[in-house]
Amino acid sequence: MPTIVTHAAVPLCLGLGLGSKIIPPRLLLTGIALAMLPDADVLSFRLGVEYGNVFGHRGFTHSLLFAFVVPLLCVLIARRWFQTGLVRCWLFLTVSLLSHSLLDSVTTGGKGVGWLWPWSDERFFAPWQVIKVAPFALRKYLTPEGHQVIISELLWVWLPGVLMALVLWRLRRR
Repeated sequence: MPTIVTHAAVPLCLGLGLGSKIIPPRLLLTGIALAMLPDADVLSFRLGVEYGNVFGHRGFTHSLLFAFVVPLLCVLIARRWFQTGLVRCWLFLTVSLLSHSLLDSVTTGGKGVGWLWPWSDERFFAPWQVIKVAPFALRKYLTPEGHQVIISELLWVWLPGVLMALVLWRLRRR
């Protein structure tokens, strides 16, 4: 998986690029939270759930069903809080949440992503894995391997995200 902070890159860059009139701050913050939400499944390790279990890491919280339903529930429960249209809210939150499993699918490690749960327990990777998989232990970021993870995320996530934000900002200025 990319680091939890890097999962915020897609909604952050998209939201900043589109601007606060299109993506109000509350919607942006919710998108960032939803982009990080699937990794709450690491808490299942404390409950003795194995990694490859459907309720383990990269299981149902990384599924397409989860990515479409959770934003819908957010919009239905808090639609007035977001201060913008329902469709825009749902689209932004869905892209934000879906970006998590897409980023995980292009990492160099793990057991794949459970996109098709509940219809299948199969795990998937994208055809290319370019992002170095992040370690669970914070101390490992101080090692050369940890530095490679950070460089990989800067190159494959943050740089394209910032470029996308700049292009969107420039288009908005016209």
